[in-house]
This record gives sequence, C-alpha cells and structure tokens, in this order.
Amino acid sequence: MSSAVVAVHFQNDVLHPDGKIRAGFARRDPARSALVKTARRLLDGARTRGIPVVSVGIEFRRGHAAVVQNSPMFRGVVQRGALVAGSWGAEFHTELRPRRGELVVRHSRINAFYGSDLELVLSTLAVRRLVLAGVATHSSVEHTARHAADLGFDVLVAADACAAADPELHAASLRAVALHVERVATVDEILAQLDGEDA
Repeated sequence: MSSAVVAVHFQNDVLHPDGKIRAGFARRDPARSALVKTARRLLDGARTRGIPVVSVGIEFRRGHAAVVQNSPMFRGVVQRGALVAGSWGAEFHTELRPRRGELVVRHSRINAFYGSDLELVLSTLAVRRLVLAGVATHSSVEHTARHAADLGFDVLVAADACAAADPELHAASLRAVALHVERVATVDEILAQLDGEDA
C-alpha cells in the first residue's frame, strides 16, 4: 500500500522552547527533546524506505487581520503575534524541517486539510495510507486524522511522535481517535509494520 508521512505543525512557535505558543510542551519540559528525537526517527525512517514526507505548516499574514478568532486558540495566536508567514516562528523546527525537494503544505486552520491543497498533494502521490505525527495531539493531529479517515485514507497515528502540553489530553485524544483510524502505535511499531508489508 502506498504510504506517506504527514508531519503536522513541527514549527518553532509551536514546538521550540522559545516559541510563542508551545502547544506541545511547557518551556522547560524535558520531554520535548524525546519527542523531537522520536519524530526525527519517524521522518528519517520514512525517507530511507522511500516513503514521502509531507510537512504541514500553519501560518498567517502579518497583522493577523484575516484570522477568524472564533476560539481561544486563534485569539491566543493573534494576541501573541504568532506564526506569521516568513517569521522564525512559522519556520519548521531545525531537527524536523523538510528536506530539499520534499512537499510542504501551508494552511491557516486547525485541520491540515481545511483550506489547503493537502488532499490534492496526497492524490498526486497516489497515497492510500497516512502516517500522522505532530503537535498538538488533541487538536491538529486528531482533527486531521479524523478528516483523513472520512476521506477514505487508512490512517496510522504515531503516538510517540505527537504531543500536547497536557499529557492527559494527549492520552485521551489517542484513545478517542483509535476508534476511527487503522491504528495508533509507536514509531518503531509503525516502521516495523511498513517493513513487513514491503517484505
């Protein structure tokens, strides 16, 4: 089965300790480095297997005039001046940024499919299965996973390559989304599954 990894919001403002949002971890949370290491293992593992990696970034025009502030999350983005297109905060984290030639999708809502060309990109790649990773588990990852499943994709969620600032929300989100996707598993389990299917 043709697969792709979709890496959601591994951006400085979202993941870096100096970011303006830090949706995955508090500033000094030691778990951050473990998440970055595990996510890197997933991305590099996909690359060595010839599986495309699609990086999804959320960003807004300078001044945030077009941001729909219908939730605390988006009001917080505006108040903090976060994720401005072209800024350091909107750039991908150094350890998790796309490589030359890899596809990047930009959008401006929670769900990576909404208002973006992600579905078209995946269709062009003839992908049937998505491996999802990113921040935050209970918002962008879960919303994107559900949408992908509704579109007919087989979805694997890489649990240890996702994070939320509240560990309870992370765990609850994974339990909930497990009812709607093919599998929630660790990066090592997913890479082993992909190897087994190619054998």
